Amino acid sequence: MARIYISIGSNIQREHYVRAGVKALQQHFAAVQLSSVYESEAVGFSGDAFYNMVAAADTDLTIEQCLALLKQIEHQFGRVRGSEKFCGRTLDLDLLTYDDVICDEPVILPRPEITENAFVLWPLAELAANELHPTSGQSYASLWQSYDKKQKIWPVPFNWGDTQ
Repeated sequence: MARIYISIGSNIQREHYVRAGVKALQQHFAAVQLSSVYESEAVGFSGDAFYNMVAAADTDLTIEQCLALLKQIEHQFGRVRGSEKFCGRTLDLDLLTYDDVICDEPVILPRPEITENAFVLWPLAELAANELHPTSGQSYASLWQSYDKKQKIWPVPFNWGDTQ
């Protein structure tokens, strides 16, 4: 069984799509753990602010199967593929880590965004503070403490309704 971390983001009807994405993950993975929800400015383009968070789960799926499932969930909730890399999104689900696997195919793991973007690192550090980044060997809490924090991000209260 592999431990996976998934980033979740939305800047279009963001409360609706974050809630829907989490509910879909809970239907496919048992005992999904969730970070707090954070709001951040769009990075790389001018657009509405995002809601972001990280989910953790254990799975017997392969990396390829996880990626296919995440793409299927994104598609189910209106994610348009083939558009610009930096643009608004109904739902963005990215596999951040798969156990301690380091690879370039079928996706780069661990995802570079972990150490590049506050909206990935802060919720990951909250959820997996003492776990070690597979390539740096540093804990996520340590990586967050040393992060430059130039990106604007803040925790937000979130109404989960009956999702959690």
